[in-house]
Amino acid sequence: MAVPRWATGLIALTLASSVVAQTADTPRARGSLNASLTGDIAPVHDPVMIRAGNIYYVYGTGLDGQMLSARTSPDLVHWTAGMPPFASLPDWATKAVPGTKGMWAPDISRSADGRYRLYYSVSTFGSNRSAIGLATSPTLDPKAPGYGWRDEGLVVMSTPKDDFNAIDPNHVVDAQGREWLSLGSFWTGIKLFALNPKTGKLLDPAAKPHAIARRPAPAGGPAPVEAPFIVGHGGYYWLLASYDYCCKGVNSTYYTVVGRSKAITGPYLGKDGSAMMQGGGTIFLRADLQEKQRYRGPGHPGVMHDTDGKDYVVYHAYDSQTKGTPTLRIAPIAWGADGWPVAENRP
Repeated sequence: MAVPRWATGLIALTLASSVVAQTADTPRARGSLNASLTGDIAPVHDPVMIRAGNIYYVYGTGLDGQMLSARTSPDLVHWTAGMPPFASLPDWATKAVPGTKGMWAPDISRSADGRYRLYYSVSTFGSNRSAIGLATSPTLDPKAPGYGWRDEGLVVMSTPKDDFNAIDPNHVVDAQGREWLSLGSFWTGIKLFALNPKTGKLLDPAAKPHAIARRPAPAGGPAPVEAPFIVGHGGYYWLLASYDYCCKGVNSTYYTVVGRSKAITGPYLGKDGSAMMQGGGTIFLRADLQEKQRYRGPGHPGVMHDTDGKDYVVYHAYDSQTKGTPTLRIAPIAWGADGWPVAENRP
């Protein structure tokens, strides 16, 4: 069984020989992470975060000619650009998606056998001829013995004949130990596929996926929903997804909603009972409506459960003070008395 990135902090607690000290006057303890982030935090797009030992790793969409980006931090505050996990696309990807030039929107988890699984997307902008691939490595540290990402090949693909877009993967393990991959961007929304826990590939390639979120629109109209992430908490599964438009700098209208369900396959409902299959949910991340906030279009979230028991959401937003550069953002999550998550101290 693989372990999703939101749960890897629990594993790190048992594996690490020491833990980063947390004191009352640290930025993390104060919950002011975003105001304290420093170092190589831009450009970062579609980030995902995991902890291995005493080091935090963030991977993101490849920008500036990279396949994927990589950053590390000892404390969640100070970030350093690291070695990208890939130098080029595997041959199968360039054949499956002609014209693709990079890797997008990664997802990271750790298997019971100790290998890390890195899912990633290959596509071209605005097309659903897309594919999700998988690579594995025994360690995340490029300096460690045995480091190296092994291509495991294609996981799932979409073509213009399909009603979904195979990008933005997110791996999750349910309460019964079953493994799943959620994915999707636009078209008819977010889908959920069952995985084979031994291979990380589809359990049944012929099986129809579960539909778990969509944005209904008139025929031919845009239906912007993407970047799913599922986390378990308090007896529920929580689905985060980004609505509206990314990738437009300060004009991006991206925001993130959340819904919950007792079953991993849904239905996911917002706090007001609105269904995410009908474009509903509860707002989780959004820039202020007056557009005075520095960071615009917060979205593409991922959740990590740390060794101190705290949950964090990692995402990107566009910095209005640097001409809309996509920038790394991290916020602590508080679970309210009503059971719902709130991202704290977001700016």
